[in-house]
Amino acid sequence: MKPAALSCIRCGRSWPLDGFDRACGACEREGVAANLSVVYDDSAPPDRDALPSAPRTLWRFADALPLEADAAISLGEGMTPLIPVAWPHCEALFVKDETRNPTWSFKDRLASVAVSWAASIDAGVIATSSSGNAGAAAASYAARAGLPCVVLTFRGAAGPMVGQIRATGAMVLECAEKEDRWRILSRAVEKFGWFPTSPFFGPTAGSNPIGIEGYKTLAYEIAEQLDWRVPDWCVLPVCYGDALFGLWKGFDEMRRWGWTGAMPRLVAAEVSGSLSAGLSADEPMPPAIERDTGSVAVSIDIPRSTAQALLALRRTDGIAVALDDGAILAAQAALARKSGLFVEASSAASLAAIDRLGADGTIRRGDTVVAVATASGLKDAGAAPSAPLPAVEADLDDLRRALGEHYGFDV
Repeated sequence: MKPAALSCIRCGRSWPLDGFDRACGACEREGVAANLSVVYDDSAPPDRDALPSAPRTLWRFADALPLEADAAISLGEGMTPLIPVAWPHCEALFVKDETRNPTWSFKDRLASVAVSWAASIDAGVIATSSSGNAGAAAASYAARAGLPCVVLTFRGAAGPMVGQIRATGAMVLECAEKEDRWRILSRAVEKFGWFPTSPFFGPTAGSNPIGIEGYKTLAYEIAEQLDWRVPDWCVLPVCYGDALFGLWKGFDEMRRWGWTGAMPRLVAAEVSGSLSAGLSADEPMPPAIERDTGSVAVSIDIPRSTAQALLALRRTDGIAVALDDGAILAAQAALARKSGLFVEASSAASLAAIDRLGADGTIRRGDTVVAVATASGLKDAGAAPSAPLPAVEADLDDLRRALGEHYGFDV
């Protein structure tokens, strides 16, 4: 398959492939920020039987992506493990552990495809607006491609992620207000022709549509790892819905190609309640839900999601679950203690949503459920509760005392 054009996800209007820097103008005039998506020519679909000989990266699915594998800017992203985890109310839970990607988050999927496209069209500068994960991914893949990268972030962004971005040589700039990042980036894209990988105007339609194609590989990998069985549910933390839309598109393609025979129900774990409210209304855009305080789940802490996220939920009979910090932190701690997986607080929102839906019977005990763990807990370790470490003297009596007193452990 070859990329033929971009198409509006809402009205279907066709746009050229170089239109990755805009939303659909026709829908915009109707007050809807609708993202574009890559459409391909009518050639034969990819051959599933060829996969065993393909590389063990997301580029094993290059026949379903906008570029050939030999044009890829790659750091070995994708093919992350699907790990069975024991969990209340759920007998068949698997965690898709995206922390194993090169920069420790699922954003590497978008960055690899987006930066590969940028290199193929001789783009001069990679640019992104990011609180952390997307910036780290864009910066790393830009470095791999030998392209300069500008990352606009905001005051208070997680220190480890900013440090990761700076280590690649990216030019990181801090804005006093979050909204200023988009104002500056929008002008730079227009004036300087920079290649944007993230949203950069509002209301946002989502990230670069070329890059979002990388998220389809999450669906392909999940199906392949389950021996081409489709799970009943896929649950993931959602900000602007790039990965949510990519998951839907990937599962939809596989069903049309005959690779699989079903579509999972998608669940958006959120903090603002924007998608929850949007699903309750017959509107193409979810509303903005302002909150008085920020969330511990920084990566998904936005007042308004997108039309593409709402569309993915509606097309899969999906659900949005709004969560508070207590539920998210409890799920983060439980996952680490029960399975050894320490994920970012935002990632743990998917497990918190499963707790909610399992407890009320929406997710049945025998359902097959995949939770996408989007990023490592080391990205924002300060979000997890911590206490001073108990001290111990260099003798066994004090060792026994400390273990019993602080951990309830009897030697």
